[in-house]
Amino acid sequence: MALELFAHPFSSYCWKVLIALYEKQLPFTYRILDPDHPENMAELRNSWPLGKFPLLRDGTQDYFETSIIIEHLDANAPTDHPLIPVNPVDALETRLLDRVFDLWVMNQAQPSVDNALRPADVPKDPYSVDKGLRQLRIVYDWLEQRLVGREWANGRDFSLADCAAAPALFYADWIEPISAARPTLTAYRARLLARPSVARVVEEARPYRAFFPLGAPDRD
Repeated sequence: MALELFAHPFSSYCWKVLIALYEKQLPFTYRILDPDHPENMAELRNSWPLGKFPLLRDGTQDYFETSIIIEHLDANAPTDHPLIPVNPVDALETRLLDRVFDLWVMNQAQPSVDNALRPADVPKDPYSVDKGLRQLRIVYDWLEQRLVGREWANGRDFSLADCAAAPALFYADWIEPISAARPTLTAYRARLLARPSVARVVEEARPYRAFFPLGAPDRD
């Protein structure tokens, strides 16, 4: 696999793919998306005009949307511990929780970030912030029950769902603390941050923390 990843080290969705690449120990060319490398964003937009990232290039084929990227990696670089379980029941649980972490954790935290980053001449959007935080608390409580007795998200091995959970819970906890009232979810987040692949993306992103407008970038 001749892999190129168009990504930024502080992006939560880029973390998700980076964690998968590090778990599978796959070599890749890092096409960083920042003002010092405008040619990388221009090339990304040639493949995906919306300019959303990450994007993975494997030879002449481009893949976007993080879950699809990781499915591609798992299918084409198999290991003894696939990120999508072979057992169909475990695979379904993995895909379900992958969507929960993306859509109902990360995406519910995002309005708070967007609101904080609005230019001074653009009205704030407290309604979207409040709605996102209320839904985030609901899904925290759901996960607190769903993850009881599990080391990893699907209950068995580190998987696609954990690749999604690590960045989602990392940033969401800065915005809406999980709190000691949810010990299962708190412990799961701690296990994720101790995983070598996750610890690596956290360290790689550390220089960019000053750009984050909310939360607790002085911890973790």
